[in-house]
Amino acid sequence: MTRLTINGQPHDIDAPDDTPLLWVLRDELGMTGTKYGCGVAACGACTVHIDGEAVRSCQVALADVWGSVTTIEGLAPHALQEAWVRHQVPQCGYCQSGQIMQAAALLAENPDPTDDDIDTAMAGNLCRCGTYSRIRAAIHDAATTLREGTQ
Repeated sequence: MTRLTINGQPHDIDAPDDTPLLWVLRDELGMTGTKYGCGVAACGACTVHIDGEAVRSCQVALADVWGSVTTIEGLAPHALQEAWVRHQVPQCGYCQSGQIMQAAALLAENPDPTDDDIDTAMAGNLCRCGTYSRIRAAIHDAATTLREGTQ
């Protein structure tokens, strides 16, 4: 039995130690906002935070979780989500929870990112619909909202 804190709530998980965190979240806890994309940490769809750090949950074994986990379900409400809507970022929407989680980690570390900062931070998150320019615009928008304290 492993105890994890996920979205501020304790959870006792009865799963093998080598079970990927992604499957614990989705299959054991029903938190389906975190998506399975590739299974090899190449697409970013499964991005969650562990102690504020953006990680690919498909590659973190249950036994290796080192701190509190935040999923897209635990992030709300966030200026990024509102900016995503304003800039009409999602098309198919599949990658968006991972995109938002990666962007939230970026803004927590860098409240005023440049285009280059955004491109570097978001490089590991793939969007098959190609909404990268809207993602960048939404991140700038959310950064402004957060800096101005209007959320």
